[in-house]
Amino acid sequence: MPLTETQWSPTEEKIVKTAFDTAYRREVASMMAEVKRQAEAATSPDELWKLHDFLSARRHYLDGKYDSRDSMLIFVFAQLVKEGWLEIGELAGLSPDKIAKVKALTLV
Repeated sequence: MPLTETQWSPTEEKIVKTAFDTAYRREVASMMAEVKRQAEAATSPDELWKLHDFLSARRHYLDGKYDSRDSMLIFVFAQLVKEGWLEIGELAGLSPDKIAKVKALTLV
């Protein structure tokens, strides 16, 4: 089955949602810690605007990265595993071919 035609069972859809949400929460928590660090270190208006720019760029990046279209989920999960926001084991319950595709894309 080509990646762009991936079908998800109702059970897999629940696993996908949980994994997707878990990775997103982890990444946003990390970003929030960085924002707090930068905000506490800011001593000038320029540093405040730099923080604003950082937040704007990260929001744009995350909105594009966390693409929940069925056809993109294998790629999204592979990226999240590569970046450490998700573990392969958190995808347990997906069909073996889907896990294999994620692993192949992450070279795990």
